[in-house]
Amino acid sequence: MKNAPHTLPPFVINLFFVIGLMSALSFRALMAIKDLQPQLLRPVWYMGIIGYILFFGFRYSITEKRKKAICEFKLIDKLKKGEELSPNDRQVMTYILSSLQKSRENLNYLFIFATSAIAILLDLLF
Repeated sequence: MKNAPHTLPPFVINLFFVIGLMSALSFRALMAIKDLQPQLLRPVWYMGIIGYILFFGFRYSITEKRKKAICEFKLIDKLKKGEELSPNDRQVMTYILSSLQKSRENLNYLFIFATSAIAILLDLLF
């Protein structure tokens, strides 16, 4: 990674965001599906599992890309020592900060939290 990395196109970010949401929803729906449509239990479970494999594989690769950039460009050391950042270092910092800002993982976590709470509440009510 001699050159500064770049963020992915919004289409890719949004695609994996939707995959994560659908996977989370699949798992939260399993309790209802087992009672209402038991024949759908395995397909919905597989949809959730495969979606999570794709989503968390994607999230892992993004995290590793950020870590690799920080390490390869020795950004932490440069910042601690107060060294001036080169234009390439600045590009890497811009990538890391843009990547964090564009990420929708916080919305995915909020969705997982909310749907988990709703699933528990509905299960207790019914």
